[in-house]
Amino acid sequence: MKSTIRTIGALLVGMTFLGVPAETALAQSGGAFAERVQVNGRAVTNWEVSQRIAFMRLLGSGGGGGIEQQVVDMLIEDRLKLEAADRAGLRITEEELAAGKAEFASRAELTTEQFVQELRGAGVAEETFTDFVEAGLAWRALVRARFGPRAQITEAEIDRAMALSSRTGAARVLLSELVLRADTPEFAAQSKVLAEQLRRQITSPAGFAAAAREYSVSSTRETGGRLDWLDLANLPPQIASQILALAPGQMAEPIEVPNAIILFQLRALEETTPKAAETLSVDYARFFVAPDSRASAQEIIARLDSCDDLYGIAKGLPEEQLQRQTLAVADLPQDIGIELAKLDEGETTILTRDASQSILMLCGRTPELGEGVDREAVRARLFNQRLSSYADSFLAELKADAIILSQ
Repeated sequence: MKSTIRTIGALLVGMTFLGVPAETALAQSGGAFAERVQVNGRAVTNWEVSQRIAFMRLLGSGGGGGIEQQVVDMLIEDRLKLEAADRAGLRITEEELAAGKAEFASRAELTTEQFVQELRGAGVAEETFTDFVEAGLAWRALVRARFGPRAQITEAEIDRAMALSSRTGAARVLLSELVLRADTPEFAAQSKVLAEQLRRQITSPAGFAAAAREYSVSSTRETGGRLDWLDLANLPPQIASQILALAPGQMAEPIEVPNAIILFQLRALEETTPKAAETLSVDYARFFVAPDSRASAQEIIARLDSCDDLYGIAKGLPEEQLQRQTLAVADLPQDIGIELAKLDEGETTILTRDASQSILMLCGRTPELGEGVDREAVRARLFNQRLSSYADSFLAELKADAIILSQ
């Protein structure tokens, strides 16, 4: 048997529940099978909470003092995800569940049977593992079915991303880093799981800084992972291309390097000495509002940092209310072309045309494209980023609409 899970499992010998023996903490809360919280009429029990805590600690996550509330929140979200999938008529088959469990166990270089055996040795029931995997599979299937068509990436969007990747010599960035140890199979397995968990949970620079102070093995942990300005030209191309696709505050996909897994968060991007390049096309968006609602338009503008923010605002509205196009400069309607010429990327103006009023936003100007970039890899990355954004917004809606009662 490989030592990966055994080593992690050793952490659970005599495991305490937030500094209190597990049995004592549960007794204080009304017993193992008492309700901890109720989600739309469905109970989450103390037993589920203690089991999930043990499971997450076994995987190397949740070392901080707030693990109990993190786990309760996670179980609430799992209930909402499964409920939403059930309403949509989605069911995870036994074959899909078995495949999902096998894939998860393989991250620790174990078979499902070996992984379950190690879980049991640490006091974690197989049911806990099964529930965790099932919620993830159901949510993934629901998100792809619900938002997959809307998250499709156009050729113009790929062109924009490729054009940005050709500008690495003309920009510098402020990044924060979180470096996870991966110099042994044991630490690599733990860090892969922890990296994905942190990427889901962190929603702000402050959250990233707190996580860096707690988990990072880099010397920058003392400053919350903050790095000084870096020239993009000095970064490996595969990392630079990820960074360029981010908006400030967003995190890149976990990057695996020898002996470590790194998470980056973009704090700022600054153009230094842009290369001269002919503008071949302009990417812009129009969001239509009622002609007499200029105040409403200003409120919307105040919420915008980039054109991608418009997708969240337009969610649930008729598709024609938001238009996003990439046109050659020569093909732009004259009035739109004049207004766009006054804007920098991310800036807006209110355009009145005939009987309609719209928010006009410049998304980007596309110079001549670079060569040697894998378009399908760019498409997949942009698709996953957009799908993740839709999923986060949908989950927030489910939580806002849910009846959640703490016991």
